[in-house]
Amino acid sequence: MYKLLRNILFLFDPEQVHYFSMNFMRFFCKIPFANNWLSKQYAADIIQLEKKVFGLTFKNPVGLGAGFDKNAKYLSELEALGFGFIEIGTVTPLPQNGNNKPRLFRLPKDKALINRMGFNNDGVVLVAKRLREWRETASGEKRVASSEKQIASSSKRVASRKLIIGGNIGKNKSTPNDEAWKDYETCFRGLFDHVDYFVVNVSSPNTPGLRELQQKDSLKKILLNLQNINEEYKDGCKPILLKISPDLEREAIKDIIELCTEINLEGLVVSNTTISRENLQTPNNELQKTGDGGLSGKPLINKSNDLVKFIHGLNNGLIIIGSGGIFTGDDAIEKINSGCTLLQVWTGFIYEGPAIIKKICRTLINNH
Repeated sequence: MYKLLRNILFLFDPEQVHYFSMNFMRFFCKIPFANNWLSKQYAADIIQLEKKVFGLTFKNPVGLGAGFDKNAKYLSELEALGFGFIEIGTVTPLPQNGNNKPRLFRLPKDKALINRMGFNNDGVVLVAKRLREWRETASGEKRVASSEKQIASSSKRVASRKLIIGGNIGKNKSTPNDEAWKDYETCFRGLFDHVDYFVVNVSSPNTPGLRELQQKDSLKKILLNLQNINEEYKDGCKPILLKISPDLEREAIKDIIELCTEINLEGLVVSNTTISRENLQTPNNELQKTGDGGLSGKPLINKSNDLVKFIHGLNNGLIIIGSGGIFTGDDAIEKINSGCTLLQVWTGFIYEGPAIIKKICRTLINNH
């Protein structure tokens, strides 16, 4: 069914289809019992997959990567599909429109996407407001459910658990790199009360000069400042992770790992999109029309897995969230065997549809 729908949706502009689909889903979920129906169809309430990572309890290890719900508009709808966690953002201090359109492209022959979105988002103040309202609404619903004694079964107990939210943070395009640490601080403070963990994004290829912040000195200034602020909060620190590029040289990665260990970061998201166009089935003339941007999807899986293996082999104790090329349960197992603790889908979600979470979870439980 989804393949037929996908073929129709793929006839239209990818960015417009994204917002049309999610807005339709939000409208659908306002119908009485629609959320429950979605959960029964797609959510995999398997207690054996519950996982405690950096002090947080994930109902399953399959999350949605940053960039899909940049502005925290669709959390309830995505929760109904069974995600174990959702990473919102990338969020910047000030709202920004991002790069010129078109800026999102499909490569169906490769099961891939190219994007050059450019951190388009509503800004930290509005995103924080949405997160606060969402949590207040969710808390109210849980109180009602409890008072009506509707959490007796194990499946309902899983469904009632809090969805883990990650906050992916970045800098505004207009902020010079030597002042980037201020933008990350602004986002960190603004989202602190509303997310469960943070991901520092210095690896997107779509903001000019951003990847230069992966250099050790620049990165240290950002991360050390955030960790110092983190320790100021009396209610407890929030886990901080770093999202890295798959295009880094191994020596640069070693420097980053050394820095992360020194600053006591919790882990890494491996990896962001790649600027490489190697071994694609899409003809070069089509790629030239598409232009610059970060490539995600199936072509990234080997590059991402090799990077995970390399980092895991350094025995640094960092938690790795694996992102890149996950389309099936077997892909997920390969990521975990490479050294990942948690997983994120994005492009696979577009190509495989909402059933991807349940399929991956079933495969994981069969190989538990």
